Amino acid sequence: MSDEAHMARALELAAAAGEAGEAPIGCVIVDETGAIIAEGANAPIASHDPTAHAEIVALRKAASALENYRLKPSLTLYVTLEPCAMCAGAISHARIARLVYGARDAKGGGVEHGARVFDQATCHWKPALTGGLKAEESAALLREFFRARR
Repeated sequence: MSDEAHMARALELAAAAGEAGEAPIGCVIVDETGAIIAEGANAPIASHDPTAHAEIVALRKAASALENYRLKPSLTLYVTLEPCAMCAGAISHARIARLVYGARDAKGGGVEHGARVFDQATCHWKPALTGGLKAEESAALLREFFRARR
């Protein structure tokens, strides 16, 4: 499957999170063959867990499936929004090979914005980065979700 197809799946997960009342962010982790090994959607409200961001949910599922806290260094993580500093740190610790994200997040992002986690000297693992894939679709989901709540 292509990057676009995997991001389309992440967008489906994001939409489902939004319908459940969570911020609409979705995540997919795939192996080197393109097979999906884990998925996640934002769930901090439902799980009563402030760390239950889509990336963390997917990373936990991937680690469980692979039975290792350090994931295979050939995995790609697709997420609909630029990861925050917490999620970027977890991506680094998990040894994700490639990070592909949709909308950039000037306010809460931790990759291109804010903490720029992967640019820090203390960051020991940096994934290859692709930002902006299906950015408009990702941003539109977020805009619609938050507009409905204001």
